[in-house]
Amino acid sequence: MSLSSGQAYHLAKKNQSSMVNSFEIKHPAFVVFALGVMLTSCASWQSQKEQFVEVDKKVAMQDFTSAAMTLEASKDTYYAKKDRVLYYLDVGLLYHYSRNSEKSNDLLTRAEEAIDELYTSSISKGAASLLLNDNVMDYDGEDYEDVYLNVFKALNYLHRNQFDPAFVEVRRINNKLSHLKDKYAKLAEEYNKSEDAKKKFTVATNQFNNSALGRYLSMLMYRAEGKYDDARIDMEEIDKAWQSQAQLYNFPKPNLEKYLERTTKAKINILSFVGKAPQLFARNLTIHTFKDAVVIYTSDGKEEKELDVIAWPKMTSGYHFKFSLPYMEKQGTKVAKVVVELNGSPVAELQQIESLENAAEDTYKLKEGITYLKTIIRTVTKGILNEKANRELDKKTGGGLLGELTRLASSALVDASENADLRLSRYFPARALVGEIEVEPGTYTVTLKYYGANGQLLFADYRGEISVSAQGLNLVQSAYLQ
Repeated sequence: MSLSSGQAYHLAKKNQSSMVNSFEIKHPAFVVFALGVMLTSCASWQSQKEQFVEVDKKVAMQDFTSAAMTLEASKDTYYAKKDRVLYYLDVGLLYHYSRNSEKSNDLLTRAEEAIDELYTSSISKGAASLLLNDNVMDYDGEDYEDVYLNVFKALNYLHRNQFDPAFVEVRRINNKLSHLKDKYAKLAEEYNKSEDAKKKFTVATNQFNNSALGRYLSMLMYRAEGKYDDARIDMEEIDKAWQSQAQLYNFPKPNLEKYLERTTKAKINILSFVGKAPQLFARNLTIHTFKDAVVIYTSDGKEEKELDVIAWPKMTSGYHFKFSLPYMEKQGTKVAKVVVELNGSPVAELQQIESLENAAEDTYKLKEGITYLKTIIRTVTKGILNEKANRELDKKTGGGLLGELTRLASSALVDASENADLRLSRYFPARALVGEIEVEPGTYTVTLKYYGANGQLLFADYRGEISVSAQGLNLVQSAYLQ
């Protein structure tokens, strides 16, 4: 049985009282057993990742189809109902890498629609959801997931030579970026209406407003259609990405100088994705209460350090609570360089155009303040209610063994309900690299070789023979998610 945080918490309190009345001190073992069952039901409050080990091994072996089919066949094993967005994203991306563009787009579209629906729902719930742990809520996607899924949808259309819908997907990228801060400003405004809000919810400044990768794809499509003026605008926007978003584009800009030169030769464009998506981890903190204030502490395991003080009218001294917050950590890549070979000979080394992990980290900061304050308010509110309930229980039992056991168990229940929400999709890449090769129209065998920092060959992606012409778009895509 899986309960929401509110249901489990109130059930625990109700059962504490009813068990005392029915069994009193004669059956303390039953009380402990019952509370243990309730603690087991708290699994729905935790973010589980261990079950993906075997699927990740398939991904490491480039067996994307088998990985996707495994997740599909055992969907309920890997994903709870509240995690449908994660399911759509993970399987949709895996089918993209396995070149099943139709199935990939179907799943990514479902993910996008669900993300939009859940955001609308979160605004309508507003302050009413302030005391709910994020872990019990439907996963509504991280912003970078919502933005970059359109990149993969665009690529799926391009692989089917469907430019019009691909253009639509590319436009959505920057449309979403332009509305990011407004999105969280609305959420903060709703939370600030709550009488439980002890400190004003604020939103960080959005730094990510222009995707070079999105502009790059748009430029290639305009050029393929002979619309060089439009392609030039995208080229200028790529330059602006480096000028105005240095913290995101903290790597050399790729050399694109010859991209808009007219030629009778064919141009082969290579796009490669490398590395692993960022993941979320838990940071444990504690709260100590004082008169009219709560103080947040962080610990290195040896000593506590004061992190923050929040004014809290009518708060009394002496309460101590634990909670955890999620933080994002980049997973990076083993790849140091990617070399393109035509007909067995090296002809180009790819250059990085986008750090999806930088974008993920930057957009995650937008809501960190909201998550932080929500978690503190929820932890303190639930913790104090728990303490008051325990005192009532002590009055009924006279304290003793039963009171001590239920106090320990209920405190553990509250702590368990404050696990950080660590949900995040698994199969977005860390970085995107590009390159362009001019050749005479004809047929070529294309191989991408991925090398590590010490020059060792990590993976060779043989893409077979491709026919290229001087017209249209000759796009070759590869991925090595390590």
